[in-house]
Amino acid sequence: MTTRTDTHAPKTTEPAPGLRVQVARDLFDSVPAIANLVLARPQPSQHCMDFLRQLLQGSTPEEALTFMAFALMARHAVWWGHECLKATPELLTDQDREMMALIAAWVAEQDDDSRYAALEAGLRAAVHGPGVWLALGTGWSGGSISGRGLPPVPPPVGATGQALNAGINSALARVPLDLRRRMIDHYVGMAEVLAKSP
Repeated sequence: MTTRTDTHAPKTTEPAPGLRVQVARDLFDSVPAIANLVLARPQPSQHCMDFLRQLLQGSTPEEALTFMAFALMARHAVWWGHECLKATPELLTDQDREMMALIAAWVAEQDDDSRYAALEAGLRAAVHGPGVWLALGTGWSGGSISGRGLPPVPPPVGATGQALNAGINSALARVPLDLRRRMIDHYVGMAEVLAKSP
């Protein structure tokens, strides 16, 4: 009888089409803001999915959520945020539900009208709950962030990731402490599915 001594997950070899980049260090290089939010650092050429699992097993598993907010392609990331909020319907406010409807419309259409609708609703909101942050992340996912009819202004690099990070982690903060680890695992599981989706 043999005893297995290798307890590490196998390294990722298949591309994950739902990610912006495949190598985690490339994400840190292209989006400098992430370095202020995720203290752990990937190894050279470490795949994003392997770094994600490392973060999840680390002392601050919330960093896995932050990392995926930046790592997923914009449409995937916004939909992931929507599904994270949807996972705890009893904790949603009316404002969250209103914003989630706008987010779902943009994911379905991906046109400027639905993107602007989410952005404008997020900017008008007096209180910045999880839904508002996700709406802002939707609005900053591409195109222009200036008003309609004004000269175009591209969103800052990493703006969607920062907004989604705020939205997802503020949603997590509503979850009772004894359930948070299970919810982090659930959020990460959904992110992994989306990362592997075209």
